[in-house]
Amino acid sequence: MSDFARRLEEFDQYVMNHIPIRLIRLSNMTFVGREDVRKHFRSSVPQTNPFGIYKPSRLVKYAILSHRWLDSGEPTYEEMKEDTATGPGYEKLKNFCQQARKFKVKFAWSDTCCIDKSSSTELDESIRSMFRWYRNSEICIVHLAKSTTIEDILLDEWTARGWTLQELLAPFYIKFFNKYWIPMTDDSNDKRKESTTKILQTLETATGIPRHEIYWQFNPGPFKVDERMAWAAKRKTTRVEDVAYSLMGIFDVSLQIAYGEGGDRAFCRLIEAIMQAGDPSVLNWKGTAAKHHTSDAIPRSPRSFLNRRELKLASSGRLEMTMTGLGLRVPLVILPLNLPLTMAMGTGRARIPFDCPLCPDIKIDINVHNSLTHSQYQYALGIINYSLVRDGSREVVVEMQGKSAGFPLRCRQVDQFVSPTSEPRTNGVVGFQTVYLEQIFGPWRKIREEGLIEVNFPITPSFYIEPLALFYTLGPAICSPLCIQRPPNILSVDAVAAPLLSEVDVQTGAKSFPVILDRAKSMVYWKASPVSAVHQR
Repeated sequence: MSDFARRLEEFDQYVMNHIPIRLIRLSNMTFVGREDVRKHFRSSVPQTNPFGIYKPSRLVKYAILSHRWLDSGEPTYEEMKEDTATGPGYEKLKNFCQQARKFKVKFAWSDTCCIDKSSSTELDESIRSMFRWYRNSEICIVHLAKSTTIEDILLDEWTARGWTLQELLAPFYIKFFNKYWIPMTDDSNDKRKESTTKILQTLETATGIPRHEIYWQFNPGPFKVDERMAWAAKRKTTRVEDVAYSLMGIFDVSLQIAYGEGGDRAFCRLIEAIMQAGDPSVLNWKGTAAKHHTSDAIPRSPRSFLNRRELKLASSGRLEMTMTGLGLRVPLVILPLNLPLTMAMGTGRARIPFDCPLCPDIKIDINVHNSLTHSQYQYALGIINYSLVRDGSREVVVEMQGKSAGFPLRCRQVDQFVSPTSEPRTNGVVGFQTVYLEQIFGPWRKIREEGLIEVNFPITPSFYIEPLALFYTLGPAICSPLCIQRPPNILSVDAVAAPLLSEVDVQTGAKSFPVILDRAKSMVYWKASPVSAVHQR
């Protein structure tokens, strides 16, 4: 295949997959499909490409509209097809097309009339592709129906709607018009990189989105989840499911569109899709969990990410998260925490400094709901960022970063007893012993008043996890984070052996130690062994 033939094939693939299903031809205000667009632009594909700058998106140019829908009177697909559209919505569409012509494009797209909403297949594809269609546009024209001046943007409904979030972030070129269709600046692109422009400053204030995220080429993906969810937290949608659907493009995930499933179910599916990428920031939320069928680790809505703690970690790495029939399966290093009972008095919410017996130099402040039942729970911090390395004398060594993050957990003790085999044994490290315990605890649950918490260790802790410490069960198990130290004046870090899914993992030295954060309970063995007296590597 020649280079020109490859360029033609690339062009055809782009038109048939990366632009809207239909566009409005500006010369006569009629619909054209992708095949018509392909024929219109195909002759523009260059025979040669000496500078290597050819991209189909530079040939296929169209304008796209971003606006706040009217309560009624927007032109529909059927009305445009039959040439019967009238009213204020149609006047808005004509004004949009008039402005689009000034940007020297031949085609335009509007979400009011360019989607055949009677076709579930077309609606599904349109919603899943919306971010990409806005990104590939030549210009996005924004009509602010409630604004006359730039200052009015602060109160304009456009900044508070769910779908307009991606319409602001996706396009490379954007132009704002006021209610009278007068340009709000003299710039050809209101997304230019100069961060001191008045309109960018106003947009930052109105939306809570940092200017650099607006004017740079926004990178969609399932990362910085807590920050990006906060941008959507106060936005509204007419259909409750659109809270989730309107965020698909921002996080670069895909969901099947199912209007009628309810907002909670749609948002749960969105979070589960985001979790597959493994960014721990998806866990940095507070408040009541969603009504998920197996897990209490799913937030209810973007509002759950408001008032979270800001984390400044160099790199939190990828965290394996899997939703199972018993809850969220996630590998953590569990640090036991002691609740100062003298401070856990009264009722209501309180911010209590928990002690970490394995690292006496640090206190971990956690917001909890005070209760007389505190003594019935075991508290712990699940560290999310750590490293698994091999050691010459041991199977697996776990190293935690000096600046780490975790989320507070608690579980209710069901039963506890010392196994007949739990005699102290030497572990090969002078001055230390290992004790085997057998305990039954209820499921670990995230403390709902908190998200992720940053922890600064004075030194970088290291500790061993050995396959001998693992007790295999037929189902997922939850382990106790109880710590035994000898001697007590030496800092040691608890190695909690959490459940494995197969005995093969035990034999090969598993590279993850998952905890099920919800409904499972079982009996497990564990063993803790310090790497050295000073715990530095």
